[in-house]
Amino acid sequence: MTGIRIRDVTLRDGLQLTGKPLPTERKVVLVRELLALGVEELEIGSMARPDLVPAVADTLDVVAALTPGELERCWIWVATPRHVERARAAGATRFQYCFSASDSHNRANVGRDTETSVAAMPDAVAAAGPDGQVQLCIATSFTCPFEGEVPLERVAGILADGRTAGASHVVIADTLGQAHPAEVTRRVGLAARERPEAGLVFHGHDTWGLGVANALAAAGAGAGVLDGALGGLGGCPFAPGASGNTATEDLAFGLRPSWADPGSFAALVRLGQEVTGLLAEDDRARVLGGALSERARAFPWTLQD
Repeated sequence: MTGIRIRDVTLRDGLQLTGKPLPTERKVVLVRELLALGVEELEIGSMARPDLVPAVADTLDVVAALTPGELERCWIWVATPRHVERARAAGATRFQYCFSASDSHNRANVGRDTETSVAAMPDAVAAAGPDGQVQLCIATSFTCPFEGEVPLERVAGILADGRTAGASHVVIADTLGQAHPAEVTRRVGLAARERPEAGLVFHGHDTWGLGVANALAAAGAGAGVLDGALGGLGGCPFAPGASGNTATEDLAFGLRPSWADPGSFAALVRLGQEVTGLLAEDDRARVLGGALSERARAFPWTLQD
């Protein structure tokens, strides 16, 4: 699909449920490897409490190691204005301000109800500064692990709330991977109608094997950016039942972006194999090391497809 960008979220969402930590130095190298391959955007860390999500405790060290040019393509997960202030002081300029459509998950994830998060968003936007960007990320846009299906009206209310109007982008997140293509079309389409001035991002998981199908549905409904993680890593530690992200490799195969020529796609697959191995994600490493690597060697498309 022409014009659709991939954002790799390995270094944030991808690391949250892994078997081992990834050293800071390897994170910085991974950022540069992905950018060099042509991946348009990255999510490189989180300001979540380090005792709760230790895999991202070194986020500010990663930020400090990158150049301003690199950081213009890198997003940091934040949940409070203070998070933005701290990340901004380290050099970050791109922030994903995240809260949940459901109160129960927002309390589990960020320790407050949804209204409190919405009320604080203008201060988060102000803290980003005139050259910063803040995305509105609505987690549990489809289902909540504690409340079940999230009413569409709940998402619509957040999108229509003037306190969220300062966002440069809107992220519609299928936190549990329980969405299906028709519902993705419905909810991403709602965001496109309610917030035509904002860029749209779809964050999906692959719980039922519909990760790529849902991503393509989101793109058809107006999303310009699709999230994925190497090897399908990831999941939310505060959302029981959450599965891994849609794999960045699968998105690249399905979207056929201009940067994914046979050489760069094969390199992306090898990178996923290396990272999953380093993280002791043995099942994923085995898949990437076998069938997926074989498929990458027989890369079946040209840029004209």
